[in-house]
Amino acid sequence: MPALRPGLLPIFALKISLFMLHRPRRLRHSPALRHLVAETQLHPADFIAPLFAVEGKQEKQAIPSMPGYYRYSLDLLAAEVKDLYQKGCRAVLLFVKVDPTLKDNAGTEAWNKQGLMQRAIRCIKEAVPEMHLMTDVALDPYSIYGQDGIVQNGGVDNDATPEALSHMGPSHAEAGADMLAPSDMMDGRVASLRHALDAHNFTHTGIMSYTSKYASCFYGPFRDALASTPVAQKNIPTDKKSYQMDPANGREARRETALDEAEGADMLMVKPAGAYLDIIAQTRAQTPLPVAAYQVSGEYAMIKAAAEKGWLEEEAALQESLLAIRRAGADLIATYFVHDILRLLQA
Repeated sequence: MPALRPGLLPIFALKISLFMLHRPRRLRHSPALRHLVAETQLHPADFIAPLFAVEGKQEKQAIPSMPGYYRYSLDLLAAEVKDLYQKGCRAVLLFVKVDPTLKDNAGTEAWNKQGLMQRAIRCIKEAVPEMHLMTDVALDPYSIYGQDGIVQNGGVDNDATPEALSHMGPSHAEAGADMLAPSDMMDGRVASLRHALDAHNFTHTGIMSYTSKYASCFYGPFRDALASTPVAQKNIPTDKKSYQMDPANGREARRETALDEAEGADMLMVKPAGAYLDIIAQTRAQTPLPVAAYQVSGEYAMIKAAAEKGWLEEEAALQESLLAIRRAGADLIATYFVHDILRLLQA
């Protein structure tokens, strides 16, 4: 390359100087500056803690596919909720593991006033009245088939299922639930629940609908936790693809969002979160309602397993994954990393 003539050097330097007027790295120079200009922040009140209740006393049952997560009997559940509240968590989402002998096709145990769910609700509200208590509304924990609806004629009957949920929902509200979280993906179930709640004068009980719940492979550990894996039976599907959404579809989520909003949902949820950031962003852009996202059991288990192998740094991975969900547009995040993220945010 020929040498530059002396007279050209100042011109070249001037061009370089003008080109480098914009240096994005200036805003990354120090931890303090990076924190000041961070576009996305995590706060303890952003998180919903999923909780699993079981019968018994002094029961803290490990879930092998979800390392570090447990099912609690009601006496220990109360202590867990108190601990979460003291650490800054303001919402829990309650699930129950039902005795197999109480299961049937209609899910009638779901609205037993002395059922495990109803007793767990009362236990939590007595322990921490200020905690916002959300409850899972679906038939799969109560179903002999592990399906989210009533099985008839070789499939899940959509129109029969909301009728069952309309008994289940007010039962939760009567026990003290603040918000119902229908996760079944039956058409019309939000309107059915809203009408049932209002008819029983539970007009202040909210609905956080699982609006875009996909037929995902990431639910496996959760189904282990509640023993709600679909059961193989003749002429009955062993998956949930006839009602949960196809992972190939994105535009369909807009339709589900519009319907649930019109039917009276107060919040909308996208599930899973990590593989569906585009759906979270799309939902956030479409609706003024609060948008929640569920970082599901498989997402939790993957990070835990990779960290155990030494392939990922666990704390960095969980923080980055939660930031991504929040950045995509989620106002609230249900995650099994609640204790971990609360500890990191307080550090």
